[in-house]
Order: sequence, then structure tokens, then C-alpha cells
Amino acid sequence: MTVNTTLIKRFLIWRVKNVDDKKFMMFLSVLVGVVVGFAAVIIKNAVHLIETLLTDDFGEQYHNFMYFAYPAIGILLVYVFTKHIIKRPVGHGIPTTLYAISKNNGRIKPHNMFSSIIASALTVGFGGSVGLEGPTVATGAAWGANIGRFFHLNYRQVTLLLACAGAGAMSAIFKAPIAAIVFILEVIMIDLTIVSLLPLLFASVTAAITSYLFLGMDVLYPIEITEKFLLSEVPYYILLGIFAGLVSVYFTRVYKFVQQWFDKQKNSFYKWLIGGSLLGLLIFFFPSLYGEGYEAINGCLHGANEHLFNNSLFYNLKDNMFWVFSLFALVILFKAVATSITFGAGGVGGIFAPTLFIGANTGLLFAKLFSYFGLKELSHSNFALIGMVSVISGVLHAPLTAIFLIVEITGGYALILPLMIGASVAFATTRLFDKYSVYTYQLARRGELFTHDKDKAVLSMLKVTKLIETNFLTICQEATLRDLVKVIAKSKRNIIPVIDGDQTFLGVVFINDVREIMFERENYDSVFVNELMFMPSPLVSSEESMEDIANKFKKSEHYNLPVVDNGKYIGFVSRANVFSAYRNLLKKFSDD
Repeated sequence: MTVNTTLIKRFLIWRVKNVDDKKFMMFLSVLVGVVVGFAAVIIKNAVHLIETLLTDDFGEQYHNFMYFAYPAIGILLVYVFTKHIIKRPVGHGIPTTLYAISKNNGRIKPHNMFSSIIASALTVGFGGSVGLEGPTVATGAAWGANIGRFFHLNYRQVTLLLACAGAGAMSAIFKAPIAAIVFILEVIMIDLTIVSLLPLLFASVTAAITSYLFLGMDVLYPIEITEKFLLSEVPYYILLGIFAGLVSVYFTRVYKFVQQWFDKQKNSFYKWLIGGSLLGLLIFFFPSLYGEGYEAINGCLHGANEHLFNNSLFYNLKDNMFWVFSLFALVILFKAVATSITFGAGGVGGIFAPTLFIGANTGLLFAKLFSYFGLKELSHSNFALIGMVSVISGVLHAPLTAIFLIVEITGGYALILPLMIGASVAFATTRLFDKYSVYTYQLARRGELFTHDKDKAVLSMLKVTKLIETNFLTICQEATLRDLVKVIAKSKRNIIPVIDGDQTFLGVVFINDVREIMFERENYDSVFVNELMFMPSPLVSSEESMEDIANKFKKSEHYNLPVVDNGKYIGFVSRANVFSAYRNLLKKFSDD
């Protein structure tokens, strides 16, 4: 062990002396790209294997009661794996990565280097209604974070490796290297320079090539564009964008509601029982909700709706248009519920695949309704494609990612303008109702969101607990002026906090306010602290975000604010310390 440690130290010293940081980051970005490429291959094949073993003998004309049991079994296996094997929770991929960047100095637990693959394969393979891109990003980010830690990289370099891992994961899982770069710019990173662009490109390309070697070079959802862009159809693109935007709002609201409900349940067995049962019930009635929904999406892109009826109780109704439209609507509505329940019950997966599924069904339903009622003959394939880009844009609040992703995974370059219209309209519609995406709302609520606003991002990275000053001498309210003068003589600060025996904060005494009577000895024993103190405003909590505290400094114009948690005095945070920490972190964050 000592020999290995010595060799590692020698290598690190040699690296610092002989390989500059830029070249070394290029090398590490390629390494991360290869690793996440393999992770994507492993996770894809694992899910395909499990799903094939479980459902390959299901006849499409018959419903199967195992659809009810499989999701609960999968989530139970995930629970056993996380509770009794790794003994740690496996977080959701992209929020975990965002949290690591904004609040955890780029650190991610080593178990995430493999745990997300196993947990998501069990979840999705057994029917959990989620995707695989989130766990792949989490796996890649964990490798990037721990490689950076091994080589003693600084925060900015580790953050760049996390971004490279995210780009590589998206590139490998979707075979979409350009969309992967755009995704990092829109969702993960806030700052881009040439220094960071090249490693991102290397990671994305390397991961895509690794994926091509094992999964083939075909696009994920092949589609042949037979009907080109028509200017006369622009109003319908806009209308679909609005419709898809509203569907996105519905998805986001359902996701938030279900997550909040499950978060309130403290009993893991109860969460599994309720979640597994409800999910199994939904998939039993609507088998197309099983897993990623890859075949259903492909069907929608070719104008087909067999996925609504195959393996279901409704198979004999597949020629009845009332049931076609009804099942489209129900599948769209229940996919959001099934995805949310999968996460809430303890499953591990990603959001992209469900949004692709909902978007394809939304676009196809839109086109079929207009065609069936004779309002306008619309291309089913084209509008399924535009529905996909619109819902991704709305749910994830990432219109550019949505456009490039759909173009790359379908080969639909001929429809770039309609895709842009759908994505932008859906995004604008969604933003009217929801400021944050499903990725960011929890982080934003806790003040931990890493955003494109550099000032807010840097403030979110500052930790209040590290800025609290405790070198203030305190006094009790029953103390006399004589006692106060003794404390002032020893104090190096101009504020004296007043507390009681159990640290309850009662107020403060400003030295400047008592300066005139400090030398009136006749009052030393007749004037008490409770006559001189006052309760300052505002107070701050150690749980508050630095952005909120900065706003309190701005509004109050105070130089020091007392930190009080549940009525107990903790210390003070000063404007000067906050500003100094902000400047230091900004320099650390921005230096190339």
C-alpha cells in the first residue's frame, strides 16, 4: 500500500512538472468519454436483457398479469440494493450533478460510479416508467468527480470534468454528440470558454464513438421525412407548441405533487407498497407505459398507434377511433403519473425518455384529431416529431437541447424550422406557469440552484455556516451598565449580543448607542442591559441561501446581521466577509 501511494505521489509530481493543465484536461476528457460510453453500453444492454427475459414471450393480443407484478419487484430489488448492499441512497442523475457543482465542491460519492447503473437497470428492466440518460449522467459525473479528486484537481477543473461526463453520457445514450454539448451549456454549466469547449468536444465525440462501436451507428429513432416544411402549416406548429407546453406544465405539476407526497412518507416499505401497486396497475392497463417506451415512440414516428392496444385489455378495440383517441389521452396523462410514481417509490431513472414518449404521443394525437375531423390533413410523422421536441423543451426548459437532440436521434434535419417553432412556443408557454424545470425546482427552493446568472451561481456556492463569526462577547439582559462596560472593555467588536442562559437571542446593544452614558458612574448599578438593548432586523438563519442574505444586506444597509436558528443565537455574518468570500470564489470560478 505504501509503495502504491509513493508511486502515485511521484506520478502526480511528474505530471505537474511535465504536463500542463490544459493538455492534461484534454487527456482526462477523453478518458471520461470512454468511461461514460462504456457505462451507456452496459446500462442499455442490461435493460434490454432484463426486459427480454421478462416479456419476450408475451403475446400482443393478450394482456398479462405479470405487468402488475414486475414494476414492484424491480423497485423492491432497488430498495434491497441501496439499503442493504451499498447502504446509501442513489440520487437522481442530473439534479445530483447540479447539486455537486453548486453545493458540494464537485464531489460525488464513489458508489455512484456503479450504483446508478445497477439501480436503473433493475428499475427500467422491470418496467419502471423512466429513462436511462439520468443514471448514465450520474455514473459519468461520479467517474469525473472521483478522477478529479484522485488527481487533486481544483474546483474549476473538477466541474469541467463533471460537465464532460454529462456531455459524454448524453452523447453515448442518445448517439447525439452535438445535442450533448448544447445540453451542458443549457442545463449544467454557466460559463464557456475555449479552454472548456475543447474537453467537452473530446468527451462527447469519444463517448459517441464508444457507443457506435457496441450499439451500431444507426440513429435512435429512424424516420424518413416525406413531407417537407410548408409555410401554410406554421399556425398548426404554433398551436401544437402551445398544446405541448400545457402538457409540459401538467407533467411538471404532477411530478412535483407526487414527489412531495412521497417525500412526506417516512416508511420506505409503505412507499414501495403504494408506489409499486399503483405503477403495476397503470402498466397492466396500459402496457405501453412499461420501461423507456422505445417501440412506442418509434411507432408514433411512423404514424402508428398499435402500442396503445398491444398486450392490453383493449386489443379488440383497436379499430374504434373513439378508443384510439381516448387511449392516446389516457396514456399521455398516465405516463406523467407513472414516471412520477416510479421515482417516488424508490426507482432510479431519467426524465428524457418519458418526455420523448409523451411528446411523440401528443404530436400524433394532435395530427390524427385534425385529420379525422377533416380540419386539416397533417403529417402524422412530422407532428409526432414536433411534439417530441416541444414537450422536451417545455418539461426540461431546454429548447436548444430539444431541437438538436430530436434532429440527431431521428435524422429529421429537413424539419429544423418547424422543430424550432414548436420548441420555442412550448418553452414560452411553460415559462408562463413554471419558472423552474423538474430538474431544478427542488434545488431552487433550497437556494442551491446553479444558474446561467454568474452572480447568483457564485452566491449559491457560498455556505453561510462557513461565514458565521462567533468572536462577539455576549451579555445577559439582567446585567447592569457596570457589567456591560466590563464586556465592552474586552470586546473588539462594536456589537454586544444579548442572550439568556440557554442561548436564546434577545437582542443587541450597539456600543455607539451607549457611548454617552458609559462614563456616568452614578448609573452603573441603576441602569440595566434590558433598558439599552433592542431587537435588530432583519435576522438571518444558517439555513438561508446566500442570495437571500445578500438581499437582506442590500435592503437593510447593515454591516452585520445576527444569525439565529430556532430562536438560538449562533453568531453574526458580516457584509465584508460575504463580499470577500464572493470575490475569492468568483476569481476561483472564472480563472482559466
